[in-house]
Amino acid sequence: MSGEGITGVQQMVRMMTHYMAWANTTMFNSVSRIPESEIVKERQTLFGNIAHTFNHILVVHKIFQAHLEGKSHSYTARNTETSPPFADVREQLEKLDQYYVVLASQLSQPELDEVIKFTFVGGGDGEMTRSEILLHLSNHSTYHRGFISDLLYQVPYKGDSNDLPVFLRDIWPGIQADGP
Repeated sequence: MSGEGITGVQQMVRMMTHYMAWANTTMFNSVSRIPESEIVKERQTLFGNIAHTFNHILVVHKIFQAHLEGKSHSYTARNTETSPPFADVREQLEKLDQYYVVLASQLSQPELDEVIKFTFVGGGDGEMTRSEILLHLSNHSTYHRGFISDLLYQVPYKGDSNDLPVFLRDIWPGIQADGP
């Protein structure tokens, strides 16, 4: 995809959803190389452990998928009390990441500009454009992968780099060449 005929916002949203999917998979690959006991080990962090942090990313992805599709969801918090098995979280999140990649590739600029109204799980009204939601999901995933990186250092284990500049250098050119 050379980017011809699409707006800068469309290109940015497409790039960032691809980045999100790649970076989440890269982090999953890193985490899969440590013992399961370390993935669920309780640590001093917001969500308690690596698995529950990934589960939070998944829950937020699902909440915003419902918003984008104009559907309701059953979540009353931004995470569940317990996490499903780590392999299930990975499978669901990677599938949902691909949903967002495909969605971003199909949305026109007017569709990206459409305002979506919703209610935050903590209460209160919210509204964001489709492009803002997609960029939020990428940013949100990046933020919590940072938490997971810190937790990996506590194992101690240094995971693979999943930074945007690495993606732009090594991955994005191939995606652009392959087309939408």
